[in-house]
Amino acid sequence: MTRDTARELAVQLVFNISHSDRDPAELIEEFLSEEHYSSLQEEDDLYSESPDENSAAYIRGTALGVSGHLQEIDEIIRKYSASWHITRISGSALAVLRVAVYEILYRSDIPVGAAINSAVETAAFVNGVLGGFVRGEGKA
Repeated sequence: MTRDTARELAVQLVFNISHSDRDPAELIEEFLSEEHYSSLQEEDDLYSESPDENSAAYIRGTALGVSGHLQEIDEIIRKYSASWHITRISGSALAVLRVAVYEILYRSDIPVGAAINSAVETAAFVNGVLGGFVRGEGKA
C-alpha cells in the first residue's frame, strides 16, 4: 500500500472519529480490521488491499495523534483560516487539514512539502471535477 493510500485512509478515519462518540482507539481497531476491508473491497478501490504492518502503524498513529492533539491542531486551523470559522469548513476538508497539520507538527519522517501537496491535491481534485462539469455542460 502506498503512503498516499494510507494517508487517504487516515483522513477517512479522522473524519469518522470526529463524527462519532465512540472511543477513537476502538474505532481505529475496527477500521483496520480485515473484516472492514473485506466488506468494502467491491465498493471502493481504496479498500482493495488491507494495510500492511507499516501502513497500519501510520494510519493508527496518525489517527491517534490527531485525536490526541485535536485542540492544538484546531487552534492552528482557526488561526490561519482567515475569515472562515472552523464550523464552516466541511468535515472532509477539516479532516484533510487536521492530518496535514498533524504531519507537519509531529511527523519528522514526512517532508512538510509532502504533507502540503497531499492536502492540496484533494482541493485540486474537487476544483478539477467542478471545472470539468462546468465546461462540459457549457456553463462557463
